[in-house]
Amino acid sequence: MSKLQFQPRFNRALLSSLLLAIGSLAAMSAWADAAADLPVETAELTAPPMVPAPIARKTPAKVIVNLTTEEVIREITPGTKYMFWTFGGTVPGKMIRVRQGDTVELHLKNLPTSKVPHNIDLHAVSGPGGGAPQTLIAPGKDATFTFKALNPGLYVYHCATAPVAMHIANGMYGMILVEPEAGMAPVDKEYYVMQGDFYTPGAFGAGGLQPFDMQRSIDENASYILFNGASNSLTGKNALTANVGDKVRLYFGSGGPNVASNFHVIGAIFDKVYHEGGLKYQEQVQTTTVPPGGSTIVEFVPKVPGNLTLVDHALSRAFHKGAIGIMSVSGEEHPEIYSKAATAKAEH
Repeated sequence: MSKLQFQPRFNRALLSSLLLAIGSLAAMSAWADAAADLPVETAELTAPPMVPAPIARKTPAKVIVNLTTEEVIREITPGTKYMFWTFGGTVPGKMIRVRQGDTVELHLKNLPTSKVPHNIDLHAVSGPGGGAPQTLIAPGKDATFTFKALNPGLYVYHCATAPVAMHIANGMYGMILVEPEAGMAPVDKEYYVMQGDFYTPGAFGAGGLQPFDMQRSIDENASYILFNGASNSLTGKNALTANVGDKVRLYFGSGGPNVASNFHVIGAIFDKVYHEGGLKYQEQVQTTTVPPGGSTIVEFVPKVPGNLTLVDHALSRAFHKGAIGIMSVSGEEHPEIYSKAATAKAEH
């Protein structure tokens, strides 16, 4: 190839690259202008099992999300402590609620007391890494990135810093709800519950401060399988509450990193299950499976008073590894639906 032949081709390639760059800059400028016209609000973030209030507005907004990464020591079961890595100081992390079409500006701060870097990958993001490359930050640093909530649904977010499974197994996951443009149907009670698996050298309830066990995580041999990060997070004074006849909605997810959930409520039938946290639902469901990094939305109406029991229906996980919770239901008895008294017949 002669020099005279090569030069025009090079110039055409350079010109094409310049045009693409100009087009990209023009698109970014147009997007920034459109975002600048949106009303601005700061997202309400809630600790589990509470859920941010439904979104009342009918048009998009620019939503500011302020989230921290925090490393905290607390009980994983009475008498046994664990160093949790968290979003916002809770397991699961603070719940986020936005509307389809919102522009979300997420601010992530890794507290100075942290020992290691963290970031965030939101499954609600359409783009490589889900925000993880933009938010990888050392202790004491902060980062910001922006995304548009294109798809309605219930999505998991988690730390994606290597080793990823370790960060997730230490509690770094949560959920973001992207409401559809038409909003969610009103209900009486909403709760936020996530299942996660934890790996320690000691057995369940061994006592003391238990560290993370990498080999048990690789072997998928969990010491604890928990709802909301502790064996007693949804029992006793922490039990969920509802009244007879309430329409209850549970936003349920599996943080993993390894174990899928077989979610079931003993004493209730799900009227609706929005599989995989999407928009389509199945009716009259007893148990639903949720994969690690996945979610579901279930709705049901308690018919009689008493305790409903939330479990992973792989029941060794419930009764030996901690995946159990209670919903305490108050209200009038309905013996025509459920008779609590046993009837014994005398033999003749």
